[in-house]
Amino acid sequence: MRGCCPLDCQDTCSWVAHVEEGRVVRVEGAKDHPFTRGALCAKVNDYEQRVYAPDRLLHPLRRSGPKGSGEFDRISWDEALDFIASGFLAIIDESGAEAILPLNYLGSMGVVQRRALMRIFHALGASRLHGSICGAAGNVLAEEGHPRGFDPEEIVHSRLVLLWGANLLSTSHHHWHFVDRARRQSGARIVCIDPIRTRTARACDEHVMLKPGSDAVLAAGIAHVLFAEELADVAFARSAVVDLDAFREQVVPWTPERVSAVCGVEADVVVRLAREYGAAHPATIRCGIAPQQTRAGESFVRALAALAIVGGHWRHRGGGLFIEANPVLSEASAARPDLLPRETRSLDMARLGEQLTSIALEPPIRALMVWNHNPAVTQPDSVRVREGLAREDLLTVVVEHFLTDTARYADVVLPSTTQLEHFDIVGAWGHHYISLNEPAVPPQGEALSHGEIMRRLAPRLGLDHPAFRESDEEIAETALPDGIGLSTLRENGWYKTTPPPPAFGDGSARLTIAGEVPLPASAPAGDMLQLLTPKSHYFLNSSFANMGRQRTAMKRPTLEMHAADAAMRGLLDAEEVEIANERAAIRAWLRITEDICPGVVALAGKWWGDAEGNPVANLLTASAWSPGGQPAYNDTFVRINSVQPPAFARPSLDGSFSSTA
Repeated sequence: MRGCCPLDCQDTCSWVAHVEEGRVVRVEGAKDHPFTRGALCAKVNDYEQRVYAPDRLLHPLRRSGPKGSGEFDRISWDEALDFIASGFLAIIDESGAEAILPLNYLGSMGVVQRRALMRIFHALGASRLHGSICGAAGNVLAEEGHPRGFDPEEIVHSRLVLLWGANLLSTSHHHWHFVDRARRQSGARIVCIDPIRTRTARACDEHVMLKPGSDAVLAAGIAHVLFAEELADVAFARSAVVDLDAFREQVVPWTPERVSAVCGVEADVVVRLAREYGAAHPATIRCGIAPQQTRAGESFVRALAALAIVGGHWRHRGGGLFIEANPVLSEASAARPDLLPRETRSLDMARLGEQLTSIALEPPIRALMVWNHNPAVTQPDSVRVREGLAREDLLTVVVEHFLTDTARYADVVLPSTTQLEHFDIVGAWGHHYISLNEPAVPPQGEALSHGEIMRRLAPRLGLDHPAFRESDEEIAETALPDGIGLSTLRENGWYKTTPPPPAFGDGSARLTIAGEVPLPASAPAGDMLQLLTPKSHYFLNSSFANMGRQRTAMKRPTLEMHAADAAMRGLLDAEEVEIANERAAIRAWLRITEDICPGVVALAGKWWGDAEGNPVANLLTASAWSPGGQPAYNDTFVRINSVQPPAFARPSLDGSFSSTA
């Protein structure tokens, strides 16, 4: 049965589910899909195990113990929906509908699974959400008119690819195929710019290790050389931006030597990168999401947008800046915002902890329904998020596959279908294909699709609009562009809808690229290191952190630290350490390496709190955002201490022994 991966990944793979005797026995990448090309990633290549996992939620549950305890009793769907409806209606009667907050994100990018339930909350007049917990900085520039991408299959035409904070081989390995083809087909050089020597960095022609948060400074240094050596495409840039002269003045002070002092990159490397970037036609900057996640996120993205314009690379096929790409698809239409009875307040989703604990918010949030999201793990300032979730006066409903950290705080947990059990269509944020997902098997237990939950809950809330009776297929079809129906998608399982390319060079200069060149965040006084929390090879955000194969492959929560920093602290490889600041303390096992920038530690993967040491990294993050609302996950500083006094000798991860003698 044809289907597709629903998860928050730029690849949005098309797959085929193989069914024997009514059970999915394996999934494999669709061989005829131009982007997937028959391969799935290490996260989802056994997705069928998620369907049949022993800890899968298959029946509605109602809380029987304290919030956060994970103590629940099984109830019927009628009992669950009646309880939810009566609670919502009572809150609306007492405080108004804006006291109810729907909270969803990208645990499933399916149109139905993500958008159908919003029809209820729009019709009720509940609070709405805006913003993002990742990629918000890029969204700000997109709203100004800056292009953030193009068809990634055109990267094969590039002569130079700068992978800027993008670990493709772990986070979107199908994109690597086109990058590597550019190297083999066009002789392109592939350069990785990253504070960590990742899988991708090791596969590139060069790895430039820079200090986290200094990316905009490095970009300014490259621009400085482009202008100084007359490598900039000034004519093209003037046709595209209104402030070229201001930008040029902005980068004058950023000599290679000054850049080197800030970034930790040799001055001659800055010069060589600039010369290569100025000479390659075209060149691509393939940017990841992680470098945006600082207080200066917008400045970073604007700096890369400026390089792509000043270099003139948008003139050429396969050149420019690539952060993300989307097909032509109106996902938001499926949520039916036209059902809103009036304009309602919109809250920033990245400030959830602040909102759930606010004593000034009026009306306060009294009910929360969560789906496709595990905010207790993935939201910033998880301490405050959990404090809000623990409120006894907060009615919380969670729609889930498993008893996540967030679900443990719920009053009612509703079992959701997995991607192999429901119909949906999925857009993408890394290519231009709309993908179809047909159910391969019936729902397990009493799990329901989010469209079916909508259809059952709406009449209990007195909602009788025809929109609440539409099937999942009808809901999905409302998002498709004109002239494309489900029958078109069913022909191959996907359909490519390519937006028009960015319009540049027509003389109508309109964009702005000048702005501040921010310095990286400074460590507070004391023995503190900057904490990065990169995506892992086997977890997708917090998804799969409970799955046996993926968790075994990750082994255990592991903190990477440069050898020099470990030596200064007397820490040994493979020992258990405490990662702490004024907000919280968590534990992990140390890996001493040369593959990370000094002054920095990295804890990969969004671990759940049930792992030993409660290694939820966002317990350590502060409530801090860029001006455009991007949570500043990377501006987190911690102290690292040994959990136990060092023994005479300890086994290392490779089986050897480290000695204190």
